[in-house]
Amino acid sequence: MNNIICIAGPTASGKTALAATLAKELNGEVVSCDSMQVYKRMDIGTAKPTLEEMQGIPHHMIDVAEPWEDFSVSRYCDMAAPIVDDILSRGKTAVIAGGTGLYMDSLIRGNAFAPFPATGVRERLEAQADTVGMEAMLSQLRSVDPDAAGRLHLSDRKRILRALEVWYETGETITQHDHRTRQQPPRYRAAYIGLSFQDRAPLRRRIDLRVDKMLDAGLLDEAKLV
Repeated sequence: MNNIICIAGPTASGKTALAATLAKELNGEVVSCDSMQVYKRMDIGTAKPTLEEMQGIPHHMIDVAEPWEDFSVSRYCDMAAPIVDDILSRGKTAVIAGGTGLYMDSLIRGNAFAPFPATGVRERLEAQADTVGMEAMLSQLRSVDPDAAGRLHLSDRKRILRALEVWYETGETITQHDHRTRQQPPRYRAAYIGLSFQDRAPLRRRIDLRVDKMLDAGLLDEAKLV
């Protein structure tokens, strides 16, 4: 294990507090793995840790993008991996915590992502979808990548067009790409801690309490400003 601890679990299960406590005990730093906490000025609604909750521990991958920016798992990994490497190079423990499992898994595995070149293919596919509809686009995907087409629902416009884009840009289907990347050894070896509730009722109460606190803290005003 490369001094990496991953903490996963449902909303309001206590990941934030546990991450800071472990980092404090193990000479570590926290790397947030939350797809919403990356956005600036979205503090209350994303339950970003307060200074008090951080317990003096450095927290990374928080407030790294503007609310109007597109943010993907690929971008997250490109930004987070060098941070994890830096923490490890200083002999410290990287505590990766958050509720976005795709981000966490991709970071630990070191997944390679198909490129997003600015060649106009995405725009052409978007325009084509607007003209012929998603049923025709899914049929088009089925002709080149039936496995991907079989996994995707007709309403999943984003992933259908992404799969077509990968094919037209690289000549490799997204199914082939994903299979190839899964064969690669993981970038990191990590210890995982999963938080769960055998009885879901206390968790639901914690979530209800969190929402009440968010509203009292000004969630509606924050949403208007963002």
